Amino acid sequence: MTDTTLREAAAQSKAWPFQEAQRLLKRHPQGKPGGSPMLFETGYGPSGLPHIGTFQEVLRTTFVRRAYEALTGEETRLVAFSDDMDGLRKVPDNVPNQAMLTEHLGKPLSRIPDPFEKYESFAAHNNAKLREFLDRFGFEYEFVSSSDRYNSGEFDDALRNVLRHNQAILDIMLPTLRAERAASYSPVLPVSPTTGSVLQVPVEIVDADAGMIRFTDENGETVEQSAFGGQSKLQWKVDWAMRWVALGVDYEMYGKDLTDSGVQSGKIAKLLGGRKPEGLIYELFLDQNGEKISKSKGNGLTIEEWLDYGSEESLGFYIFPNPKSAKQLHVGVIPRAVDEYWQFRGSLAEQPLDKQLGNPVWHLARANGGCTGSEAPGAGDTLPVTYGLLLNLVGVLGADATREQVWSYLSNYVADADPANHPDLDVLVTCALAYNRDFVAPTMQKRAPTANEAEALKALDAELAGLGDDVPAEDLQTKVYEIGKDEKFGFENLRDWFRALYETLLGSSQGPRMGSFIVLYGIENTRKLIAEAIARA
Repeated sequence: MTDTTLREAAAQSKAWPFQEAQRLLKRHPQGKPGGSPMLFETGYGPSGLPHIGTFQEVLRTTFVRRAYEALTGEETRLVAFSDDMDGLRKVPDNVPNQAMLTEHLGKPLSRIPDPFEKYESFAAHNNAKLREFLDRFGFEYEFVSSSDRYNSGEFDDALRNVLRHNQAILDIMLPTLRAERAASYSPVLPVSPTTGSVLQVPVEIVDADAGMIRFTDENGETVEQSAFGGQSKLQWKVDWAMRWVALGVDYEMYGKDLTDSGVQSGKIAKLLGGRKPEGLIYELFLDQNGEKISKSKGNGLTIEEWLDYGSEESLGFYIFPNPKSAKQLHVGVIPRAVDEYWQFRGSLAEQPLDKQLGNPVWHLARANGGCTGSEAPGAGDTLPVTYGLLLNLVGVLGADATREQVWSYLSNYVADADPANHPDLDVLVTCALAYNRDFVAPTMQKRAPTANEAEALKALDAELAGLGDDVPAEDLQTKVYEIGKDEKFGFENLRDWFRALYETLLGSSQGPRMGSFIVLYGIENTRKLIAEAIARA
C-alpha cells in the first residue's frame, strides 16, 4: 500500500474525521504559510479534575489530526491548553481543604495553594493530573499553560493587540450581555495588586501600546498598572480568540453549548487580524434518562467507571460514531460497545481500503501515533468468547464468582484457555465479574416458566441427557432451534422461545447463542439450570 493510494482513498472517504480533514485542507490548500505544521488545539479548565468530556474532546480531535496526516502526508501538532489563569469561581465538591480554597476564591488557579498539598498550586496539581490522564491513553500532545504564557510575557503582544481593539471588542460583546453584566464588562480583567483576585470591573485603556490600564480596585482605590506580565488576563471568549490568533490554531472542536461563544470569539479573532479555526460542534453526552450529564449532579459515567466494566478500546469505539448526535452514557451501553469493537476489529483485515477508513478501529489504532500506514495493529484479531457470553456465564455463577472459576469454564470452550494466551479476554473476565457484582447479581430474577415453556425445557433436557461434552456448539444450537419450532410447544416464533430460555435460565431479557452457552457452561450444569427452572413452574 503506497502513501499515494492512502491519500487518494482519504480524499474520497465519507468517514467524519476525513470529512473534517478535507475541510481543513481547504483552509490551506498549499500548506500553511512558512511551512508550519497544522495546529490542533483542545482547551481545558483546571478548576476540577479531568473527566470523560476531556477524553472525548482530545480523542475526537486526534481522530481528525490523524486523518489529516493520512490525507496530506504533512506533520501536525496538538496543543492541550490549560486556562489556569482563570479565577476560581466555585470550590469543587471533590477536593480537600475546602475552607482554604474558599479564602482564595477569585484568584488565578495558578496562584492558589494546592488543597492536596502535593504541588506548588491548585492549577499545577490539576495540570499534572491532566497530563497523567492524557499520557495514560497514549495521546501525543504539547502542553501549554495560560499562566506560563501570561506571566512570561509571551502573550504581551497579543494583549497589546486586544487593548488596541478594546472598543471594537466591546461593540461585539455588549449586545450579547444582560444589562447588569454589560455595566461591568471589560475584555481585559486586571489582577488586583492588593488581593491578587481577578477583577470583573470596568477598565480604562490608558496607553494600549505600553499596556497601561486604569480601574477601581476592591478597596475602592483607583489603580493604574500594566496589563502585561501576568498582571491581567482576558475574558474567556476574548482569551479564546486571542490564543487562536497568537498560537495560530487551525482546528478546534467544542460542544454544542458553546455554539454562540464560538461565533463571538470568531468575530473577535477576525478583528485581531486572525481567523477562526475550523472545527466540529459536537453534541453532549446524556444520562440513561436522556438528561444532560452534569458533574455537579453526578449523573454521568466517569472514565474510571467505564474501565471497571469495559475495555479502554471500547470507550474510544463508543465515542467514535456520529459526534453531532447526542449519546447516552451509562453502564448499560458498555457490553454492546465491547462486543461491537471486537466485531469491527475482526472485520478490518478483510475490508477494502475505503471501508477500512470508515472503520472506527482503523482510527483508534492511529489515535496515539502508533500506526501511520494503511494497516491497523491487531486487524483481524477476534475474541474466542464474546463479552455478552462472558456476562451470561458470570451471571449464572453468581456474585461470588472468581477469575479462576471463570477461566476453568472457559477451558470448555477455548482450546488454549489461559490468561497468558488471551490477555484481552482476561481483562474482560475481570470487567465481567465487576459488572455482574455491581449491576446484575443484585437485581437478578429468574422467572418461572409457563406450562408450555416448561414442556419445551423438558424436551431440551431430554436432548441434552444423551450427549457428551464434545458436541459442537452449532449442533446444540440446531437442537435448540428445533424445539422452538415444534408446534406442540406453542411458540409463535423463535424469539419467544429464546426469550423464555434467557428469562428462566439466565435471569435476563436477552442473551447469547444458546449452543455456545451450553458448551461454555457444560451440559450437566445446563441441565441443572433447566431442572431449577422447571421446579419453579
